[in-house]
Amino acid sequence: MNWRLRSARAALAIVLVMVAAACGSTSSGTGSKGTITIAGFKFSEGSVLMYLYGQALAHDGYTVNYKPNLGSREVVAPAIENGQIDLYIGYAATDLEFYNKGAGEATGDVNATVAKLNQHLQTQKLEALTPSNTIDTNAFAVTKATADRYSLKTLSDLAKVSKQLVMGGPPECKTRPFCVPGLKSVYGITFKDFKTLDADGTLTRAAFANGSIQVGLVFSSDADLNSLGLVVLQDDKHLESADNVVPVIRTAVASDEVKKVLNAISAKLTTPDLINLNAQVQLQHQDADAATKAWLDQNNYGQ
Repeated sequence: MNWRLRSARAALAIVLVMVAAACGSTSSGTGSKGTITIAGFKFSEGSVLMYLYGQALAHDGYTVNYKPNLGSREVVAPAIENGQIDLYIGYAATDLEFYNKGAGEATGDVNATVAKLNQHLQTQKLEALTPSNTIDTNAFAVTKATADRYSLKTLSDLAKVSKQLVMGGPPECKTRPFCVPGLKSVYGITFKDFKTLDADGTLTRAAFANGSIQVGLVFSSDADLNSLGLVVLQDDKHLESADNVVPVIRTAVASDEVKKVLNAISAKLTTPDLINLNAQVQLQHQDADAATKAWLDQNNYGQ
């Protein structure tokens, strides 16, 4: 991970003010119960989760300020630590390994992973709420042509030919323990080259299409992998841990009522629900706020 010294974080906070202003925000809710600012990571699912949980708060009477596509965790984490945002929807294992500086504490046990995460968050006056059963973890995909050419089904298979192949992913993938470093330490995978792209977005898809990468980081809840002709390689040595969806919130904002609202969404949301919402946004080109509002209506939220 790209771990920063305290002085670097302070400098980033200044930059972040300008980034947040550039991103702008939209609001919803009556405001009778206060204002909460929620950020989304810079990929489609980040916006889906942001609006899903944010609209639930708005329905309950809060004014919600949205900051979609704020950035990667390296940007979002300092924002919540500095109080520029109040809430983001994270992923248990990835958040734990971010806040513990890659100590390798995350496991497949989501409750143990979140308990460890909260030990680290307490020092930042943050807390992770009850995790959802919904999970979205890193996955590594190749095109069907590449899979057929090298007989690839698992990441162990990939290790035998990886030096011939180019990997693509977001810049943080080069340092995150569940990405390039983990592939090397767990599977012995090293690549011919690494191309800095985006987090499973349009750049990654274009690179697959034009052949400039043969391996790419994707997310397991993606709705379009089959239609893109991509094959997810089985994580046969269990590199990835419990990346269940989990809200991370400033303790000062985490009243019993706020936690009740957010935990109710986590309890209702399922992995198929998230895949379907992602499909509506990514494939059917619906706005994330409209798709999530429809999900809330369908689930009789607040009824």
